[in-house]
Amino acid sequence: MALVAPPDVPQRLAELKAEAAREFTARVAPAPTLVATPGKYWTPGKHWWTKPLFGILAIEALVALPFLVLVRGSVFFYAHRGWPGWLAVTAAAAATLIVVAVYGAWVARRFTGRVRFSGVVKWVALPLVLGFCAHALLFVSRTNAKAEVAQEYRATHPLLRLALSTLMLANHDLLITDLARVPLDYPRMGLPVNNGTLHYRQRDGWAHAVDLQTNGRGEIVNRLVQVYFHLMGFRTLRHVGTADHLHVELPLH
Repeated sequence: MALVAPPDVPQRLAELKAEAAREFTARVAPAPTLVATPGKYWTPGKHWWTKPLFGILAIEALVALPFLVLVRGSVFFYAHRGWPGWLAVTAAAAATLIVVAVYGAWVARRFTGRVRFSGVVKWVALPLVLGFCAHALLFVSRTNAKAEVAQEYRATHPLLRLALSTLMLANHDLLITDLARVPLDYPRMGLPVNNGTLHYRQRDGWAHAVDLQTNGRGEIVNRLVQVYFHLMGFRTLRHVGTADHLHVELPLH
């Protein structure tokens, strides 16, 4: 005797097949793209700018790192380890040399697939670091200092010269208004003699202070310059002598 399916079984099977087909289609179909509408948040484009922004910030940080190591490292060795100025600069320059060599080795491996670290140090890192240090310590552009001020540049402490030259890379119109002084300079400026100023040559043979122009420059730029020197380990004071200016000094040991 043949078994006959209840009349509702074929209909139920058809419904299950249709439900399974709908579920399968929903699983494999691509997710719908949300379209921006005025006044509403939309997920795909909400943070589209974060990736390029962080990329730019990362590149700037990588570029700034060698200069940070050189300037901040020099001040650290001088102020916290009590090393003489030239020894502090030499130690920081050696650390900077390693950073630049690592950068150079990474670039060489990226483009050639191989690298000799000693060759990168000798032919890339060493010339770059020594070249920048020599220029920073010996020369200042006439666009950044008047002729009479530029003559006092080499009488200024080398750590201040490194910090100034590094800042000039990003702030081309930085203007140094004063460097080393002698007591007779004060009467000529119409000011009382200041016997405790670090503009005088100190016992190590260098002047430890510089003055930077603030007039005619945006207040944001002036504040950023002040923050830069503060972060690098220098003391700063915004005040008026003959004119409004930013006083920057390297404390004595």
